[in-house]
Amino acid sequence: MSTTTSRRDTANAAAAAETSSGWIAALRSGLDRPLTSYQLVIGVTGLLLALGLVMVLSASSVISYEQYGNSYSVFAKQALWVAIGAPLAWLVSRLPVRMLRWFAYPALLGTLVLIAMTYVPGVGIEVNGNRNWLGFGPLTIQPSEVAKLAMVLWAADLYARKDRLLGDWKHLLIPMVPVTLLVTLMVVGQRDLGTALVMFAIILGMLWFVGAPTRLFAGALLVVGGLAAFLASTDAERVKRVMTFVDPFADMRGDGWQAAHGFFALATGQFWGVGLGASRQKWGTLPEAHTDFIFAVIGEELGLFGTLVVLGLFMMLAFTGLRIAARTRDPFVRYASAGITVWLLAQAMINLGMVLGLLPVIGIPLPLVSYGGSALLPTLIALGMLCAFAKTEPGARAALDARRARRGQRWRRR
Repeated sequence: MSTTTSRRDTANAAAAAETSSGWIAALRSGLDRPLTSYQLVIGVTGLLLALGLVMVLSASSVISYEQYGNSYSVFAKQALWVAIGAPLAWLVSRLPVRMLRWFAYPALLGTLVLIAMTYVPGVGIEVNGNRNWLGFGPLTIQPSEVAKLAMVLWAADLYARKDRLLGDWKHLLIPMVPVTLLVTLMVVGQRDLGTALVMFAIILGMLWFVGAPTRLFAGALLVVGGLAAFLASTDAERVKRVMTFVDPFADMRGDGWQAAHGFFALATGQFWGVGLGASRQKWGTLPEAHTDFIFAVIGEELGLFGTLVVLGLFMMLAFTGLRIAARTRDPFVRYASAGITVWLLAQAMINLGMVLGLLPVIGIPLPLVSYGGSALLPTLIALGMLCAFAKTEPGARAALDARRARRGQRWRRR
């Protein structure tokens, strides 16, 4: 009896191992296909955009009705931005890499001018204490959002030109660090600490991918940490935010209100959530429910499961960006892909950390999910670039041409 059972267990274990190895082989085969990165960028972007539209509609319905008398007003604006941004991303994905490189210097200079304009009295617009907006008639834009993309493009083009000289620390740091720090400090001057932190992450990420020594990062982190602490201590509003971060429930009816109600939303959702559209916190108790704190509404309505899906999608996007950077032979594509990945992942992690109470509430949107056209358009353009970069992987261009040829043959047969 025991011998028969032992043989059966052995056979079952062998079958399980064979099944597991089959799944692993299938996964490896899928990842080795030349169009995997291209399809992953499109798929993950589409899923995050769709989730963002649904959650913006749900999270903004109450405040939209209160402000505009229509529960769909905010959602309609976001849908319009998606309708503008998606074709732009598609157009960018069709451009050759050399043309994308051509935009590097004009984009950087243009964003520097726009950021400088926010300092001009009567031109810059102050929102929530940050003077980081410009108004052009009915349209308002946030130049610092475009500056993230411009920094990545310019630094990638610079490092691609210096690719063989990057062993020398002078070429590694100059002029990249002074120029990007200038842009970042101009954003700090707008009192937009959240965007500045993302820019610091982009700078450090680009330096990491070009092979800067580890000791440089230790010093940079100390400088950035000290600068952040100094900036926080010089502004009464930032001091309140830091104290609220330490214990939001100590002043729950004051400065801790937003963080505390974010916790309430996440706790109420449990594993499966209270149901799509059934959030209680969006009824005026959770400020910025459709922008900076949309992740809390996701946790409330879709539960832990929904938040893990969002986290998984961002991890997949990060994996894809780094995969493109690792597989390409073009140095500009390598550095730009890594920079875009660092930018989007850093911004997502700062937003999630803010909502989860791991970071102070500094006001920064969740990429592709939160409401806001100024953040959405540069993000979609960056992802369009990732699609263009994915085509530089070995065999990708030939696979796309073959797929188009097959589609043409099917159309002719009809």
